[in-house]
Formats: sequence, structure tokens, C-alpha cells
Amino acid sequence: MNFMILDIALLIIFLISILVILYLGRKKVRKDGVLLLYDTKWGIASIKKFGEKHKKFLKKIGHFSNWLGYVLMAGMIYLFGKIVWIYLFNADAVRAIKVPPIMPLIPYLPQVFKLSFLPPFYFTYWIIILAVIAITHEYFHGIFAAANGVKTKKTGFGFFPFFLPIFFAAFVELDEKKMQKKKASAQKAILSAGTFANTLTALIGVLLMWGFFAAAFAPAGVIYDDYAYTIEKVADISMLNGVELLNPNYKDIEPLIQDTGNIFTVNNQRFTAVKGFTGDKEYVALYYNSPAFMKKVYGPIIKINEKPTKSLDDFTEIMGQYSPGEKIQLTTLVEDKESNYEIILQSNPNDKDSPWLGIVFYGEQKGFIAKFSGFFNSYKDPHTYYEPRVEWFQFIYDLLWWLVLISFSVALVNMLPMGIFDGGRFFYLTILQLTGSRKKAENSFKIITWVLLSLVALIMVFWLVSIW
Repeated sequence: MNFMILDIALLIIFLISILVILYLGRKKVRKDGVLLLYDTKWGIASIKKFGEKHKKFLKKIGHFSNWLGYVLMAGMIYLFGKIVWIYLFNADAVRAIKVPPIMPLIPYLPQVFKLSFLPPFYFTYWIIILAVIAITHEYFHGIFAAANGVKTKKTGFGFFPFFLPIFFAAFVELDEKKMQKKKASAQKAILSAGTFANTLTALIGVLLMWGFFAAAFAPAGVIYDDYAYTIEKVADISMLNGVELLNPNYKDIEPLIQDTGNIFTVNNQRFTAVKGFTGDKEYVALYYNSPAFMKKVYGPIIKINEKPTKSLDDFTEIMGQYSPGEKIQLTTLVEDKESNYEIILQSNPNDKDSPWLGIVFYGEQKGFIAKFSGFFNSYKDPHTYYEPRVEWFQFIYDLLWWLVLISFSVALVNMLPMGIFDGGRFFYLTILQLTGSRKKAENSFKIITWVLLSLVALIMVFWLVSIW
């Protein structure tokens, strides 16, 4: 049976089950803003017992949790600023991303928006991950509260009725009166406990993912980053499709950026297609008329003349056995289907005696996001394509991958200093500690909330403009 059919069937069963539970337990349902809350007493005894038993340890951990909260808050503000910058000043990137800036991660999102850079996201993933993240997040709030003498009054689940009962979250309702009487540091420890739990979940997920990947996957091919290209000055383009150009500029070349049927001549050398421009628009990246580009080679390279290329070293060694002008058969793999390309090797522009296919492998990527991604993928060679030893191993690996991504994302977003997140009150308490003035803390909290909400509205407008 196709897994997607089974997954959709599970989604339908889940929706029906939740509707039945809400109906039968309707006396336990109450409205809180846009949410419907379903009250329970689940886990309260466990929260109280664990929190009181490990009081000293949890209080010590609370100091680290507070420090982590500040790190995550600073990281989230930085990422939010980067997102605002991209949506305001990089319309091309926004069109490529497709997804609106404010979009809940729902089942099948990558499939619907055809986001090939993300693995599929099934309802099965969603419900398992949501349960793990929500329960640990709220449980940590509860045990840190218990360690600081704050009682958990209720537990339960919240639902967004306008999305049907598919989007929900767990909650713990603490004794707010006791909470407010505690020192600011204790309150912050309780507030940041949820993000501490999510970060811990992400780190455990990384270790599980690393170990599982090593046991369940094997090298099977070579991944290249792009076709070969060069950076040239726009003004140096002398001809376009055989027609002489006089003092060309960015505006002359920019309309051709998506067109691969043009030939650009620079210093008597021919190039095909525009890759992009530098920030100042004075320089342009042009693709060479390389064998790989002209044949539109696509996908991981798994064989050259039937010889397996399981790593970049294999690829380099096999390519070294051929000379410019020789014909080879290149085999790639796309969606479990092999594609063969008949390639006549050219001479390398930088070494006339070396065979040249015309693909490039990037080195270490710069920037915070690239380095962060590189850390979490350090167990893999970025230029090696891996295959699962058993087909369903991919399903488990993708589940772990999403668990890590979503856990860390929730930890970050939850520390954004806005009223609807724990980070909002965390920020308020910080300003209160620094100034000793409730009025200044309240005003600072209101200002930063409205600034962030205004920026969210602004990037939504820019997203709408970009896709039109």
C-alpha cells in the first residue's frame, strides 16, 4: 500500500477521534482567546513528585536554563532580523522560497509547495514530533515550577478551532499568584524550562540521528554543487548571440537571467546563461559551455562507464583515467531512477591537459546559518550521496531529522520577546531586574512586542508583493 494513503487515513482517524473526545468531554473544554482548552489532571502527581524530589538539582540547572534562554533569545532576534532583511530586499530569494514567512508547519507542506530541499513531512511525523515536543516542553515547565514551590493546577491540550482540531498544543496551568511572588530569577527559570527541554530534545535527536545514519546508510554516489561558472565584469561582455554590445550594463543582461539559450562572449571566450550578479551589479556569474551544462546533467553521479563513484575520491580517480576529447557515459540517480548521459570531455580551462566535465564542488560555506547547518551535518560528507541499506530506514532518518529541526525551531521561536511566547515575559522580567521599575518593564515589553508584530505584518506584505 502507498504510505501516503495510509498516512492520510491515520490523519482522518485522528481528526474523528479528537472530535469525539472533545464532544464527550465538552464540560472540560473552555475558551481562552483563540484557543479551546481541554482540561485534565494528567501528570500533575508526577510533576510534583519529580520537582520536589530533585529540587536542588533543578534549581542549579535553572541558572543554566536562564543563560540558555538569553542565548536563544539573542539568536532568534538575529535570525528574525535576517528574515526581515531577506523579505524586504531580496525578492528573488522570497519567490524561490515560496512559503509565506508566517506559516505553521503542517503535514505535507514540503510536498504541496514542492520544496525539494526538504524531506517529505507526513502526518505520522507531525503527530509523533508534536507529542514529544509539547509534552517535554510543558513537563519541564511543571517540574521547574514544583522545584521553586509553584503548584501545577491543571494540565491539558489546546486546540485551534478555526483549523479544525488538527493543530494543538499541551499546556500546564501554574499557580500564577505564587509564581508572581517568586524572585525574577526563579520565574525566568520556570519560563525558560520549556526551551531548555526542546534544546535537550534536539541534542538527543542529533545523537540518535548521527548513530542511526552511520548504521543505516552507505555511500552510493557523488553530489556536485553547481555547473562550472566564472565571474566576469558586465562591461567586458563584448557580444550576445553574435551581436556586438557597446558598454553593456546590468539592465541589459538582467532580463536574460532565466534564459539558457544565449551565448555571451567575454575576451573571445563563450559562456552560456547567467547564474547571477554580485551585490553591486558590476560583475556577473556566467556558466561555461561545459559538457555537464550542455547535457543538463542532473542528480548524484553514481557511475562513470559503469564504474561506481561512491565518493569524491572515486570520482577524481576515475576521471583521471581519461583525457580531453574522450567519450564517457555518466550515470546519475534521480528519484530512484537512473539516467545516462553520453559526454565528450573537454579540456579544463585552467589546465589544458586535464579532462573537464564542468561541475564544481564548493568548499566550506560562510555565514552563521551555513556553519550551524554544517555542524549538525558534520557526520556526512557534503559531496557524498548516501542510500539507506533498507528502504524504510529513510523514513526513520527523516523522522529524526524533522524532530531535531522542529525541536530547535520551537526553542528559538519560544524565546522571541513577544507577549504570546515565554520569551515575552522572560524579557519583561529581565528589564524589571535591570531597572527596578515595573512601568519601564511594561513599556519596554509593549514596545518590543509591537515592533516585532509590525515587522511581521511588513514582511507578509512584501511576500505578497513578491509572489505577484
